[in-house]
Amino acid sequence: MTPSRAIAGMERRIFLIATEESGDRLGANLMKVLRQRLGDGVRFEGVGGRAMAREGLDSLFPIEELSIIGLAAVVKELPKILGLIKETAIAVTEAAPDILVIIDSPDFTHRVAKRVRAKNPQLPIVNYVSPTVWAWRPGRARAMLKYIDHVLALLPFEPEAYQKLRGPPCSYVGHPLTEQLMSLRPTDDEAARRAESPPVLLVLPGSRRSEIRHHMAVFGQAVALLQEQGTAFELVLPTMPHLQEAVVEAVKTWPVQPQVVIGEQEKRAKFRIARAALAKSGTVTLELALAGVPMVTAYRTGNMEAWILRRAIKVNSVILANLVIGENVIPEFLQEDCTAEKLAAALREVLGDGELRQKQVEAFGKIDGILSTGNQPPSVRAADIVLATMYKGRRG
Repeated sequence: MTPSRAIAGMERRIFLIATEESGDRLGANLMKVLRQRLGDGVRFEGVGGRAMAREGLDSLFPIEELSIIGLAAVVKELPKILGLIKETAIAVTEAAPDILVIIDSPDFTHRVAKRVRAKNPQLPIVNYVSPTVWAWRPGRARAMLKYIDHVLALLPFEPEAYQKLRGPPCSYVGHPLTEQLMSLRPTDDEAARRAESPPVLLVLPGSRRSEIRHHMAVFGQAVALLQEQGTAFELVLPTMPHLQEAVVEAVKTWPVQPQVVIGEQEKRAKFRIARAALAKSGTVTLELALAGVPMVTAYRTGNMEAWILRRAIKVNSVILANLVIGENVIPEFLQEDCTAEKLAAALREVLGDGELRQKQVEAFGKIDGILSTGNQPPSVRAADIVLATMYKGRRG
């Protein structure tokens, strides 16, 4: 086996692939720490977004080309997706890096990794962000042994899941939200606003256009019903710049008009004063839990996707915060259960001082301990494992 550049003391070449904004942020933080560790002797190549570009990555293609949601859309764009998978795998092989780091987006990144492993069996490959093998398609864990050398997990229960499923080595490095607690926790003045009337109620329909399409109408009906039933609140809808136009258009039909705030900073500011939230399931539920905001969650998708997920999911909750806590303290209303009547009834409980609210507040107090990584930030733990895997190389 030819010694790697890392061992030979030459320039280290690290290839990273992230195709969504969340993965792009993880990749950027990882690149920062790797540069701190390796100095000027590192060169980054691969696929990423704006955050990774700021760290010096010239992406093979804009990641917006892969912002395709929904089964029908994926089928229509399949030739394009397959072409980008092939193009990326060829680029990795030709670059001959010291290590490949794939970040989330398993439908894309794992297909690239398989092709790369077939062409270069000696190249170490690290998977940052585990696929949800513990929730559905558990057989993926064992299959990953053939092309993944180490998995970097964001959730503390994932290493044990990989061990049970006989997958590749998996290490808990920590969730990136734990590095952002200061922006989520209220000051004394903000905590006082949480207790004032009318309470701030957040509505979070999602960060993708398909989620906006599926959730906006029923969320609008739910808050209208809540108001009709005599509950007072100040309604706030945080969203991102690329969805602003769609959101503003959708809320025109709402009987209760929300204050629409744009961008991550404004969103976090509202989290710090909110008393409760109505949110679609996803990472935002963990974000709200860390901010101490009790919530009601919901999710709707297309009929075909729902049919597939119902038969595939192997966990008792699809709410990330519930999974981390280890208890279903947050109510979830999925598909046909996602009705204005059910959402409004649950929202009344979390806006008040009832048992549902108190149970959530108690459970949220445990999350810091559950997600703790000691005094090492997740990006540092991730970088150290990437470097250890790179130096070790792959045994043939």
